[in-house]
Amino acid sequence: MGVLYYFSPLFLRHLTGEHPECPERLTVINREVEKLIPRKDWLEPPDAAVEQIEAVHDLFYIESVREACRAGGGDLDLDTSVSEKSYDSAVRAAGAACAAVEAVMGGEVKRAFCAVRPPGHHAEHAKAMGFCLFNNVAIAARHAQTLGAKRVAILDWDVHHGNGTQHAFESDPTVLYVSIHGNAIYPGTGKADETGVEAGKGFTINHPLPAGCGDREYVQLMRNSIIPAINNFAPDLILLSAGFDAHESDPIGCMAVTDAGFGEMTGLVVECAIKSCGGRLVSLLEGGYNLDTLGQTAAKHVKMLSAARP
Repeated sequence: MGVLYYFSPLFLRHLTGEHPECPERLTVINREVEKLIPRKDWLEPPDAAVEQIEAVHDLFYIESVREACRAGGGDLDLDTSVSEKSYDSAVRAAGAACAAVEAVMGGEVKRAFCAVRPPGHHAEHAKAMGFCLFNNVAIAARHAQTLGAKRVAILDWDVHHGNGTQHAFESDPTVLYVSIHGNAIYPGTGKADETGVEAGKGFTINHPLPAGCGDREYVQLMRNSIIPAINNFAPDLILLSAGFDAHESDPIGCMAVTDAGFGEMTGLVVECAIKSCGGRLVSLLEGGYNLDTLGQTAAKHVKMLSAARP
């Protein structure tokens, strides 16, 4: 396929009860991806080192999540629950992000998809939020910089703004953060005038959209604004927070993107990566909660990741 697929059975042991962010999300994705990539070719990721997670998160916070899980779990906030194996799952999810970056930066392959949970883009420096424990894409970006990437671009098309990712890099001109998300929905951040602070001014780009936008609006925005901005930034690596909750059938989203739309958007990012950074692109699962459609949508994304070659 030309794309690495990272998954661990441990991700299914992050138990959340009656919750939209559930293990079955990965079950349905795996079922469809297996039609494209044989299970024997899937990669079991390693655990992230504490130092890799600490590049983004406070050490006391990391330890507090571990202790909460060792104690049997519970609610870290109104939306974010953990169980006995949630810390282990989150550490391995961050490890998948780092391993994928290593493979892509090392030239083993051009693109990778990390089918991970818990997701990450809401997780703040010292706080769990919005189903997220550790910020996988932010950890991946910092790890890429230890491997020689001078500039990293992060595109986040989850329907919810990635507040944690923005805050991790808002003063850093070496990381471009671009987000497309629903306007005035959770978590309430990501206004168009949030463009970064101090040295990072201009390296945060937010595109809040009104409810009901679909393929036409998303693809037009990608072509006219987002892809040119990434190309102008000239990154050494592109990371994608691939949430699929802007899908037309998502139960907690507010948009109308179809599988075809996600496929076209993926193709545009692949073309951008080929032009700007030798094709190097790592995609990480964020949201997406309709178990009847998520598998096909994610599989379409994985297929498009491998559709073009540099």
